[in-house]
Amino acid sequence: MLNRWKNASLRSQLVAMTSVLIAIVIALLGTLTVTTLKNTLVQRADSDLLNYTPSMSLYLYQVSQGSIEPSFNQLVFSRFYGLQMDAAGNIVTRTSRTSGTADVPQIPRMTVDQVRATPNGFNVQGSTRGSTGWRVLVRPLETGNGSVAIATPLNEVNEVVESAAWLILLLGVALVTLSSAVAYLAVTRAFRPLVKVERTAAAIAAGDLSRRLEPASPQTEMGRLSRSLNAMLAHIETAFAAQKASEAKMRRFVSDASHELRTPLVTIRGFSEFYRHGGLRTEEEVSTAMGRIESEATRMSELVEDLLVLARIDDARPARQRPFDLLLLGNDAAVDARVNAPGRRVTVTGLDGGSPRNAPVLGDESRLRQVVGNLMTNALRYTPEGSPIDIAVGTVETVGGAMDSVIEIRDHGPGISDADAARVFERFFRADTSRTRETGGSGLGLAIVAAIVAQHDGSVRLSETAGGGATFSVRLPFSAHDLAEELTATDGADVDPDASADAEASGSTATTATGRLRRALRRGVR
Repeated sequence: MLNRWKNASLRSQLVAMTSVLIAIVIALLGTLTVTTLKNTLVQRADSDLLNYTPSMSLYLYQVSQGSIEPSFNQLVFSRFYGLQMDAAGNIVTRTSRTSGTADVPQIPRMTVDQVRATPNGFNVQGSTRGSTGWRVLVRPLETGNGSVAIATPLNEVNEVVESAAWLILLLGVALVTLSSAVAYLAVTRAFRPLVKVERTAAAIAAGDLSRRLEPASPQTEMGRLSRSLNAMLAHIETAFAAQKASEAKMRRFVSDASHELRTPLVTIRGFSEFYRHGGLRTEEEVSTAMGRIESEATRMSELVEDLLVLARIDDARPARQRPFDLLLLGNDAAVDARVNAPGRRVTVTGLDGGSPRNAPVLGDESRLRQVVGNLMTNALRYTPEGSPIDIAVGTVETVGGAMDSVIEIRDHGPGISDADAARVFERFFRADTSRTRETGGSGLGLAIVAAIVAQHDGSVRLSETAGGGATFSVRLPFSAHDLAEELTATDGADVDPDASADAEASGSTATTATGRLRRALRRGVR
């Protein structure tokens, strides 16, 4: 039975519990009603007995004295039966049977003292089988030494109580049946949203993640449940979509990495086998082959280093945070570009074309130097020889009122098409699909830029340069700090400007660029 109850549906359980509770309430109310009705009728019978006791006493006394006929009670006391007892409890006289019945009460013999100790009214059985009982009241006589007993049959009381009990029972059964039907309909109607939830869940389990629950009233439990489930389903769908996108991205990443590594490996293997089979006869041929092997090994090493950088960034390793200025990075990048590409005009300007301004940030200087270096390499590689490059540095105010430090690399080359601009920060993506070393790198430079900037809670954007070309804009959270104190702490002592100029003229810019910028900033040059 318990297992059947556990296996029953929630709707059946609710209807069953509701019906049982209603039946219990009706049973309790019916029992209370019948009991109260019976007590009320008995109290009314006791009141009638008490009211007719003096008349019955006088009547029995007159009958015992012979001054009245016993049959007189048929007219006056047709509803009652009475008898008179002496002090010892012996019956002196009695009335005839009540009208409509041959039954008489079996009243016990009682002495006067026992009568005085008897409570008001008690029940006795009748003289015939199947008697419905009698209600008896015994009182001492006011005149004479004895007592009088007056009784009334309880058949009317019992009939009324029995009729009321049957009526309550029939009405109770009808009410329980009707309430069960109403409860079933109400629960079925209330459970319609749950049925929809069940069907939606089944559809989702079958793979349809786009299914949603129909909105219900937000004030109801089902409405709140529907909103919560819809939000959960949206998160699940987003998570599955992200997982699929990640898997597709990973497959493309592995394919691109394999493609990039296959070319140098094939070259190295080819020259190695050629050398092993004696194909390289002269020292010049051997030197050329070793140079190609070395260049391809260097290419693989750079590719592996780039992949390692991306892996460390993806691993969410915390970056070393220290305050520095993007203006320092811009000036260093300009000096390096002038050395690496003497034919280019590289200038450091402000965002509005005027003088550059300090742009303090908090971050990993080496990583951000790599960002600027990759952007400069990209600008030098994909723009024509002799085209100028501008490095703009400054600060801008955001929509929320905060400040961002900005560095922009602006070239004046052919620019980037809209189709390529949407994918330019993807890993291994290049506008040139030939993937040769002469026409471009591995396609990881801008992906590293985007990953490092995102690690610093910044953003990098691609836009078109005024007049033609591409502009890469890097925005990082502004971090105010004492620039002069920072420069003093990192620089130590001043360097002679003339010695610095000589070093720059001789090409030693890698060791003097930082010192020149710090001295220029101290002199107020922007």
